Amino acid sequence: MNKLQSMIDERPTFNGWRNYETWNVSLWLQNDFSMYKIARQYDRYDALIPRLELKFGAMTPDGVRWMDGLIDTDELDEMLAELN
Repeated sequence: MNKLQSMIDERPTFNGWRNYETWNVSLWLQNDFSMYKIARQYDRYDALIPRLELKFGAMTPDGVRWMDGLIDTDELDEMLAELN
C-alpha cells in the first residue's frame, strides 16, 4: 500500500508549470492581449481573480476556474512579477 500511495502523491509538471490548471491560467494571461493588459496591473494572483471574473466570467476559455484550488498561486505571482 505504501508503494501505491507514493505513486498517487506524485503529480508530473505540465509544460514546466506545477499542473495543467496553473499552466492554463498562465497561458491565457500571457497570450490574450486583453487579459495581459489587466494582469500587468497586479502583482498577486489572488488580487487579480475578482477582476478576471468580472471581465471574463468564472473561468478561462478552456474551462479552468480562475479560483481552482489546484492552481499554484505562488507560481502565478512569480509570473505576474515578470510581466512588469
